[in-house]
Amino acid sequence: MFEIPADLPPEAVPLAWLLGVWEGQGVVSYSQPAGDRVTEFEFGQRVAFTNDGLPALNYNAFFWRLDEALTPLTSAMGYWRLAQPAGADIPGPGLLDGTAPEEGDRGLDAEGVAALRTEDGLPLEVSVVHPDGVDELYVGALQGARITLATDAVLRSRHARPYESASRMYGLVERQLLWSWDLGAFGNPLTSHASATLRKVSGPGTTVR
Repeated sequence: MFEIPADLPPEAVPLAWLLGVWEGQGVVSYSQPAGDRVTEFEFGQRVAFTNDGLPALNYNAFFWRLDEALTPLTSAMGYWRLAQPAGADIPGPGLLDGTAPEEGDRGLDAEGVAALRTEDGLPLEVSVVHPDGVDELYVGALQGARITLATDAVLRSRHARPYESASRMYGLVERQLLWSWDLGAFGNPLTSHASATLRKVSGPGTTVR
């Protein structure tokens, strides 16, 4: 079981099991073009899912090599939200306000969230920004404590390395967050890239050590 904060917006409730800080380790194993180079190493990860009152979760992750120096590897940040049509009551773009007739009359209630469900689950949109000039927009689905995502778009700066597509999978198994990440890069099709197992160290539902 996990706790759902009383002030969590209804749109974020289906993702409540992610809230908190998770830590663990994983492995990278990726074949470069034509299979002439395989990159393999172990890494550590710390990821935080938070909510600031908006109908989305904030995502912040940091990765390091599991070498003697615990060398910093990379980081990522972004937002996870249920995909829904942008009605007139939804704020944006930019700092523009919505046109809700009354204060607080915005977003979805529990029934509205349930109405978004399809045979694949609740639709998700996830944006992830990397410090190497790559931004990803994922679309996918949430089914209970299992999430599947695939890139709808990848934006690269002209200095970024070749990277065309990705897919990710997340699941909660026996209180552990398991994830895998496939990449389509350097002209390769989607290929297994990294996976990890994380344990919640703080936040709702944390197990006392």
